Amino acid sequence: MTSNTESGPESSSGNVGASGPAPSLWLNLLKRSSVAAAAGLALCAIPAAILDGGSGALSSTSGGMLVMLFFGISLLVGHFVGRNNPSGAIGMFVATYFVKVVGFAAVLFLVGAPDWLNSRWFIGGAVTAVVLWQAAEIHGFSKARLQIYNDPETKEDRDA
Repeated sequence: MTSNTESGPESSSGNVGASGPAPSLWLNLLKRSSVAAAAGLALCAIPAAILDGGSGALSSTSGGMLVMLFFGISLLVGHFVGRNNPSGAIGMFVATYFVKVVGFAAVLFLVGAPDWLNSRWFIGGAVTAVVLWQAAEIHGFSKARLQIYNDPETKEDRDA
């Protein structure tokens, strides 16, 4: 039997092969997103260093690293909670988000901005990291193979 839209070899009636268990989605997203954001921060630090010296480069890098820390915590929570309780992962994401926002805000208000911080480069690094991190996450999610239906039950499963 062949498709009526294309000519080609006949389809077989055999089973479709399984790809096997997938590695952790969350750790893969963490790796992809971290690499993308770090590459963007390296590129952002070059003009910052040329235009404003070491404080500009450090400001752009620290802004991006703060974003990476913020998003990285969520992916680690997804990895550890989703592994044991997939349906509870969304609730933990919400709780973690609240704790992160309050925690980061408290630290920023209590510590304040150091004298060397260049706010424009800090924001530039943060925006660079957010855009590249989110783009890498979207690309990673688009490539993920998530099972949405249960596997068909076999005779051996029913007999067990």
